Amino acid sequence: MTRDSSLVSMLVSSVSGVAESLFATLFPSDCRFCGTPLVNISRLPVCQACLSDIRPLEGNVCSVCGERLLIPCALGAEGGDVRCGLCRRLEPPFLKAAAYGSYDGGLRELIHLLKYEQVLPAAAILGRMLREAVSGLESCGIQRPVVVPVPLHARKLRQRGFNQSELIAQQFVKLISGSGQMTLHSRVLQRRRETESQIGLTRHQRRENIRGAFTVARSEEITGREILLVDDVFTTGTTVSECARVLLRAGAAKVFVATVARTLKNEVKEVGFSQTMVDQDQTLAAG
Repeated sequence: MTRDSSLVSMLVSSVSGVAESLFATLFPSDCRFCGTPLVNISRLPVCQACLSDIRPLEGNVCSVCGERLLIPCALGAEGGDVRCGLCRRLEPPFLKAAAYGSYDGGLRELIHLLKYEQVLPAAAILGRMLREAVSGLESCGIQRPVVVPVPLHARKLRQRGFNQSELIAQQFVKLISGSGQMTLHSRVLQRRRETESQIGLTRHQRRENIRGAFTVARSEEITGREILLVDDVFTTGTTVSECARVLLRAGAAKVFVATVARTLKNEVKEVGFSQTMVDQDQTLAAG
């Protein structure tokens, strides 16, 4: 490194340090997750350490819906096509669903910042996470799909001011815009009936609650096309399954699902199973 370039580097570092100190002084703020004072200039009120703690899903998951598998070797599938019990009993209308991470911890808080606190810069981070989730669908041969976000009802859209799934999808498409592989069609799918909150409902109640809530407004935009259905969270799959059925009836060739987060129902079961094994081991040892 030359003397001039070294001086420039030192000057840039000094200016950057002054800017960060000035930012922290004039605009004092704490990380929304851990409470640590923020020193970096950013529109997102979350420190880099907390963002780095958000990790993608690991371990064995269902090859169709993405649910965590408790004992994958016991299912007897070959070639990596391992399915959970529900997908083996009832095949969903979508070909495959992929999610970036588990809907808990920092990822859950980040989604809530966007969804309930209108911190719109969070959409850019979530869009990058969605891109990683979509990379998990490439093995299925997905080609130039139409990107369709799960819609909000008109009243909810007016109340919130935006559709979080659409914002995330916009950021995702922006990231891959240079490839020309995917296009966003935000008005293809519409929610024609406002539904009750799905929280606390059983799977059957969720299906009844969501049935008939969606319609396709522009079928010519999806006829014969592959669809990438985008939502923020995959909970039980009831909403995306209903959307997929409606899209297929309107002429879509295939439907894939990509979400930022996924609720892993088998997490609780795995803990219970592990504790049961521990109790059995302790009983045998005592005997």
